Amino acid sequence: MQRLESAPQDFDRVLSSMCTEPHPAARQAAERFLATNPGDPETYRTVADLERDAVELLGTVTGLPEPAGYVTSGGTEANIQAVRIARNRVETDDPNVVVPTHAHFSFWKAADLLGVELRTVPARDHRANTDAVAESLDGDTVLVVGVAGSTEYGYVDPIPELAELAHDAGALFHVDAAWGGFYLPFTEHRWHFGHADIDTMTIDPHKVGQAAVPAGGLLSRSPTLLDELAIDTPYLESTEQVTLTGTRSGAGVASAVAAMEALWPDGYREQYRRSMDNARWLADELAERGYDVIEPELPLVAADVSQSLVEKLRDRGWRVARTGSDELRVVCMPHVTRSMLRSFVADLDWY
Repeated sequence: MQRLESAPQDFDRVLSSMCTEPHPAARQAAERFLATNPGDPETYRTVADLERDAVELLGTVTGLPEPAGYVTSGGTEANIQAVRIARNRVETDDPNVVVPTHAHFSFWKAADLLGVELRTVPARDHRANTDAVAESLDGDTVLVVGVAGSTEYGYVDPIPELAELAHDAGALFHVDAAWGGFYLPFTEHRWHFGHADIDTMTIDPHKVGQAAVPAGGLLSRSPTLLDELAIDTPYLESTEQVTLTGTRSGAGVASAVAAMEALWPDGYREQYRRSMDNARWLADELAERGYDVIEPELPLVAADVSQSLVEKLRDRGWRVARTGSDELRVVCMPHVTRSMLRSFVADLDWY
């Protein structure tokens, strides 16, 4: 009971998370729809209508005029479902999925759950090496994955080239834009459905989109791809279901719509500019102090700060993480201000 009386995590020293404080409108919408279940759309018709609105809005963000999809629990579910679609549509005893080494760990979960081989290919300058991808493809490849805003470095894979390789091999092509999807519309990157022949995409409103958790997103260019996920639901008013989790909270659906209606596009554009300015500022400050810094492509900074120093910063209350190669990793989310970063650098200097 004492824990319930405690305050939740304050964001004033959180520099490692890819989630953020929800927009006020998203917070209010989530509370109103807590008791609804979009997993049974015939019973909960209002939230089902809102979910269609959410998918339409996500289609606008990602350059897809007639999107299919649904609001997931997060990027992990969406990525698992993309692998499931690809596996189910092809008759092969040995399906494999080709991903870059910097793909999100959810693809390893998907491979384990779904019994597919995961073929990882090396990166070149933190982006998927297309030559290595081409060499990994064969007649049993069911899916190729590209990342638009990698979890560790915020870099964007060559999406159009990967899409072409996938389709030449008879495979589907999936883009994981779970984090980057609400920053990328304001860049010159070619990453969305309007830029390449993408089949499915992950994009999460509960990250940069500023919806309440949980509110992920799975989009498909064609509704027929979602048919690969459909199962009968004989005891519900709805007769079939394509989602993975079944029962879902309408809070995430409603908050996603509220956040996107409040912020798209001008609010998200301004947020991208602020976050990118903060990332460049931090990268410059770290470089001036002699740290090797990976140039930020999106609002994420990685630098070779030692593990011992990272632990000392954690002891001072900073929530910071490390990449798989042991660099310090700072994600400049909407809640991260210049004042926060100045305090962080001051503590860094103290040691």
